[in-house]
Amino acid sequence: MDRRKLKDTFLGGIIKNNPTFVLVLGTCPTIAMTTSLFQAFAMGVATMFVLVFSNLFVSLLRNLIPDKVRIPCYIVIISTFVIIVQMVMQRYLPDLYSTMNQFITLIVVNCIILARAESFASCNKPLYSVVDGLSMGLGFTGALCLIGIIREFFAGGSFAGMSIPGFPVMDTNGAKAFGFIVFGCLMALFNFVIQKLNERKEKMKKASLPLSDGRVEELKEGGAQ
Repeated sequence: MDRRKLKDTFLGGIIKNNPTFVLVLGTCPTIAMTTSLFQAFAMGVATMFVLVFSNLFVSLLRNLIPDKVRIPCYIVIISTFVIIVQMVMQRYLPDLYSTMNQFITLIVVNCIILARAESFASCNKPLYSVVDGLSMGLGFTGALCLIGIIREFFAGGSFAGMSIPGFPVMDTNGAKAFGFIVFGCLMALFNFVIQKLNERKEKMKKASLPLSDGRVEELKEGGAQ
């Protein structure tokens, strides 16, 4: 087991390869299911469940699935876990399921899940694939919840379902437009922060490198002058 690879895989989906803000995948549920924090969290958790278990089974069966039919096989595996999510939500969260039904069904063709099955789970061992699914799921859920908090507060005048007295509420069209604005602004901010962190990391890396003989001579000459 490569601990470095596990760490990079886990942090990748949350920060470096965040599916929402960096890879820009799953934008349909990102906009549609973030009108409230509760909906955003539910959608994120449902997607994360499907991601983890579809990655696991794709990885376990990767050597048995014929290359020519791999995509249909991945969809069958993903569909199985989407059905499980639907059954659980219908049984225990019927009100929430009634508002999310269409988008829960669309998890089957969610770009994030299919992309991870094809690009990662089909090429890696089960443990790494599960960690990748968990990482991508957490990154997706975190992004949805952040957007949901901002949209619910500023467009709906509430927080986690609790109304804020006297806070103005946007109309339907304004709330939809605001969703796109919040998504775009957070995406820009997220990528700006990552860029700055990468630049800082690169500077620290260069500063820690041993000086070559030529560089040492240049520094000596500069000091003598």
